[in-house]
Amino acid sequence: MLTTLAIAAHDGGPFVGFHWAFLLIPLFWILVLALIFGVFGRRWRRAAWQNGYGHHGHWGQAARGAESTLAERFAQGDIDEKEYRARLDVLRANAYPSTPPKA
Repeated sequence: MLTTLAIAAHDGGPFVGFHWAFLLIPLFWILVLALIFGVFGRRWRRAAWQNGYGHHGHWGQAARGAESTLAERFAQGDIDEKEYRARLDVLRANAYPSTPPKA
């Protein structure tokens, strides 16, 4: 019996050749976490973009708010058409610096 145990211990027992399998366990969990972060991260970014955060988010809304305020001042007669057009061009140029102002 001791001879059998000694041979089994020397040969590595029933797990001979499976030492590399222990590397697969952390790799599996890393892949699972990456998949979870990938799926939910995309959903969170998409929801944030739709709710007004990001490239076309609150900055675009602030510009639209400023344009509506400017339009109200023009409608009330506080500013004339020339000043309205000049200020509107400035607002649009600063609101979207990567795109040319719309006519």
